[in-house]
Amino acid sequence: MQRTLIRRAQYGLQSGGAGGVQPWRQRVGYKNFKSQYGPQYKIGRHIYGWNAKSLINAGFLAGGFGAAAGIFALFFFGGVPRVQRDILQKLPLIGGYFVHEIAPEDNPF
Repeated sequence: MQRTLIRRAQYGLQSGGAGGVQPWRQRVGYKNFKSQYGPQYKIGRHIYGWNAKSLINAGFLAGGFGAAAGIFALFFFGGVPRVQRDILQKLPLIGGYFVHEIAPEDNPF
């Protein structure tokens, strides 16, 4: 396209004559038509399409994935002595499994 044609069209901001570029029309905000003879319905409360039930379901799903990720992380880092001392030994039922005492005859110090 030649430079003069681009300048003449002004990037769609003004009318360019009979065959020129027209500006975009703004959408007219019509109210939705609701027939008095049709079913009477109401749109429930939502936040970006998420209602209370879907938020609760998503929360339970996210909590399940978070718990699985936390348990995986504990077992993955279970061999690290710092994790054993600070976290795993303080668990009520399985804390004693992670206590590793060295016998006095095996201790070089």
